[in-house]
Parts: sequence; C-alpha cells; structure tokens
Amino acid sequence: MHFFRAFLLFLPETNTHIFIMERITILTIGTFKDDENDGKTKKSTKHTKKTSGNVRLRFRFYDSKKADFSYRSEIVADLKDLAKFNNDGTLKAGTKIYDPVLVKQIANEIDAMKRAYSAMKQGGYDMTSKVFYEMVFRELHPEQSEPSKTVTLSERLNAFIEDSYKQGVWGESRYSLYKLVAKEVERFLTVKGRTAMTPSDFTPNDVMEYRQFIVDEYKYVKKWPKLYANEPSRHIPNEPRNQNTAATRVKQLKAFFSALEDDDEIAKSPFRKLGKDRVKMATKERYDEPVFLHFEEFMTVMNTDVPESHRETKDAFLLQCAFGCRVADFQKLTMANVGVDKNGIPYIHYLPNKTKKEQRDNSEIETPIIRYALDIVKKYKFNFHILHYVSGEWGYNAKIRQLLQKCRIDRKCNVYNEEIEDNEYKPLYELASSKLCRKTHVDIMNKAQVNLYAAGLHRIGSDAVNRYTRLELSDKFKLMCFAFGQPEYKVDKSLNVIDGSIMRKMKPSTKIQNWPTR
Repeated sequence: MHFFRAFLLFLPETNTHIFIMERITILTIGTFKDDENDGKTKKSTKHTKKTSGNVRLRFRFYDSKKADFSYRSEIVADLKDLAKFNNDGTLKAGTKIYDPVLVKQIANEIDAMKRAYSAMKQGGYDMTSKVFYEMVFRELHPEQSEPSKTVTLSERLNAFIEDSYKQGVWGESRYSLYKLVAKEVERFLTVKGRTAMTPSDFTPNDVMEYRQFIVDEYKYVKKWPKLYANEPSRHIPNEPRNQNTAATRVKQLKAFFSALEDDDEIAKSPFRKLGKDRVKMATKERYDEPVFLHFEEFMTVMNTDVPESHRETKDAFLLQCAFGCRVADFQKLTMANVGVDKNGIPYIHYLPNKTKKEQRDNSEIETPIIRYALDIVKKYKFNFHILHYVSGEWGYNAKIRQLLQKCRIDRKCNVYNEEIEDNEYKPLYELASSKLCRKTHVDIMNKAQVNLYAAGLHRIGSDAVNRYTRLELSDKFKLMCFAFGQPEYKVDKSLNVIDGSIMRKMKPSTKIQNWPTR
C-alpha cells in the first residue's frame, strides 16, 4: 500500500500568531471493493500486495494528541498515478504526465478535512472518526446536506409522539415524558453529527451509544450551550444519570422502533438486530427497596408540633397521604372535586391525569375523606402555596424532606450506589418526596385490607379486597377509617359534621387482636 504524509502548517482561527503542526496522511488500503476494517482508525501502516490497478484511498488526520481520525474516502486511484506524488500531496518535480482529476480530488479532500476539523472544535462535537467522516462528507457534498424530503429520525419520532397523544393512545404524563425523550434524541444526533439520520439508518451500535449519551449527557451541557438555552433547569443534567433512567429511555426508543416495524416503515428494528442479551443489558433496571412511612412514623409526623414555616407542608403532606393521589392530580384538586354521597360520606373525585386518555370510560377515582383530612380541606380549600413548585430547592419535595427531618424520621434505608456497586444507607428523610405520600397510603391500606378479612367485611379472596377500586364508597370509607385509625362520621352538604353518635374511633388494639406492626 502506498501512503503520503504531508506536514501542513495552518493558522488557527484564534487571533494569535501561534502555528499548530498538523499532519494529514493519505493511505490506500485494500481494493475498491472495501475491506472488513472499514471505519476503524489505522495507527500502523499496512501495505497492499497489489503492484498495479486501482485502490481506494483512506485518509488519516492527526493533530498531536487532540485528534486521530481515519476514514475511507470516495477517491479511487491507479497505483501508478499515486507513485507520481510527493509526501505533501503535490506532484513530484518534473512530472509532466499525471492525472489532473486526482490532483484536484486529493487537494479538495485535504481542504475539506481541515474545515471539518475546525467546525468540530468550534461546535464541541465528539472527536471520533465517524463524526469526522460525516463532517467531511458535508464539506465535500454541501448540496446533499441541505434539507430534503426524506423524513429524519427526529422528525418521525416527534410525529409518532404527537399522533399517539392525539389518538388517545397516551395520556398527558406519557406524552410529556416522550417529549423529553425526543429532545434528548435530537441532542444526541446533533452532538454526534447525525441530524440527517433517518429511522432506517439507526444501527444497534447507535442504540448503545444513545444509552451511554443519556448517562453522560451532563458532559455536553457546557460544550453545547445553545442546545440547552431554552430548557428548564430541571431538564438539564448536572451529573451522571443513573442506569434506571438510561434503561427507561432505551425502552421508550425501543417502543418507537417496534411501532415503525409493525407499520412496515422499516424492515427491522435495530433492537432486534442488537440481540436478546444486549437488549436485556441495555434495558436492565435496578430498583431499591420501596421507601414508605410505617404507620408509627406516619403518626409521629401527625403528632409532631412543627414550626409555622413547616405547618403548611405538614398539612399538605398528611392530606396527600390520606388521598394517595399523584402529585399532579393533587395540585389540580379544588373544592369542585369534593362531593357528599347520600349516606353523608364526603369524598374527592377526579380523573387521573396520567391514565385518563387510556381509560375505556370516563369513570372517576372516588376517595373518601377521612376525619383529619376533612379539617385540612376546610382549612385550606386546596389553596396550598407550597404546591406551586414541586421540584427545586424551595419546592414541595424539598420541604417534605425538611419536615420529616424535623419529625426525626431517620430510619436507615438502603440505596444502591452504582459507583461503588454496593448498597449505602441513608436516613429516610433524605429520600423523601411527594411520591412517599402515595407509597405510604398504599402500604397502610394494604395492611388494613389483610386484617379486614378477619373483621368479616369481605370474604377471603374476594375481588373487592383484591381490587381496591371496586369497593363501594361506604366500604372504602370503613376501610380507610380503620386503616388510619380515624373515627367514622357524616357530614351535610356544606361539610358540617353531623350525627355525633357515630363519631367513634376504631382502635386497632381493641377491634382486632393481631394488628400488624406498621
């Protein structure tokens, strides 16, 4: 194989007078048909056994320790013609018979390499041979870099998301999550220099690169400030994302490609080409043990006298625990969501935001309002200022952590640390958020359901116990009063408590002998 090494001096784009030494090596590897090592950087010189005929040039670009790229060009040259060139890519002195087209092709390729490299440094692109080749290709074929009628991967993903939402396949929550995925995919393709990529171009290697990008995206924020200029701070990573987040993103992308394959838009999903073992690894999630308040801890929060600065947070937290609803639904509740049934039982009713578009009907969730929750509802009428911001340094989640710390809810909970690949233990209050309310509600209700078998409210194995949502409102009310140790009561249409004769508190220790440890 013939190769030419040219040491070229050029002035960098800064206004200094420092010159940087770069060299551009022109390599010929294999024949016109290609070789199995296409796309890999060649750090050693290999020679072809051919003594005549055509070869396809492979270029290597080297800039000290900053860059070392190799790629296969489109230039095909005769070995006899290549022998007429000096190591700087110019013709040897005295050469009168040569191929002028080849001279121009090599010169154009070298200029395109220099421009591409400059653009990569300016834009903060990944310094890889694959990105370098695509940048060189753009320089050599600007007409093909112009927007075309071909639908790109980003465009098709966005269309898929909008269609799924408009057709009612997804609810608000999944729609919002996929919109984040679309932005991350677009940033990934931009950083990798592949914005023109179509769905059918996406390879198994791209799947694994995307997964790693999700983990390492925080590294690109400073390099690509324009990509994050309009993003809210909560969506801009400032540390490595965990493996569960990366696995979830890959699963969402997998669903997109599966839909395209089902509709015959692509021949085969890149995930099926990836193989079962690699797909399993890419989508593997690891979860810690669920964190929730034990019943005694819940009662500690209820009975702890907290400073005025934490009073609203405490009331909102206790109310959300009583309802067990997601924070997005909790934020939207108003007095219009409060009703009173014919038996005088107050309750809230709402369509769950996350799943309302996936429901077969418009049936609402109905949750009785237990006694302590009624007082909080009447006090605030759902006007909690703390709920205006859930995340952030001063948001609801942060306030919940402060509240539980004040209440000394410091039971040690294990959390898996991916860096040390082992569990570490943190006080519960450090792990708390609005999700803790829902988990606490579910745990308290689940343990009460088990005991109500003994109470005779339902037979063992009944659907009413196995499926909480199928209980009648009156059954739910009894169950919730029992679970939370609250008195049963009735109200009038104005939510005034009436019929004091039934204001009795169900004490678990007297009603059920084997009350579970909570």
